[in-house]
Amino acid sequence: MRVLVVLPSVTPPERNPSSLGSRASVEKCLRGLNTQSDSIGGDILYGPGIQFQLAPNQDPVVQMLLEVSDEDIGWLVIERIGKTLKWKFVDINTGNELAFPSN
Repeated sequence: MRVLVVLPSVTPPERNPSSLGSRASVEKCLRGLNTQSDSIGGDILYGPGIQFQLAPNQDPVVQMLLEVSDEDIGWLVIERIGKTLKWKFVDINTGNELAFPSN
């Protein structure tokens, strides 16, 4: 199982440069991409082949951990999330950064 750190890569003027956004906005954005918690206020958000781990009670969200549980499906989901939300992903084992430019 691969684990990545999720960080902001592009900073629109309305967003804090050191965060991914408020917890509510992160959850709302990911919900639109078929990724959400199985309980209200949960710290783990589940998506196809992936799961995000949010720090408990952290708002705004500075970073998240992303576990890839299904390599076949997960990478397509990560690419879509990266392009849509303009986030970058860093592999914690290698330090390699994945960034997906938007089209």
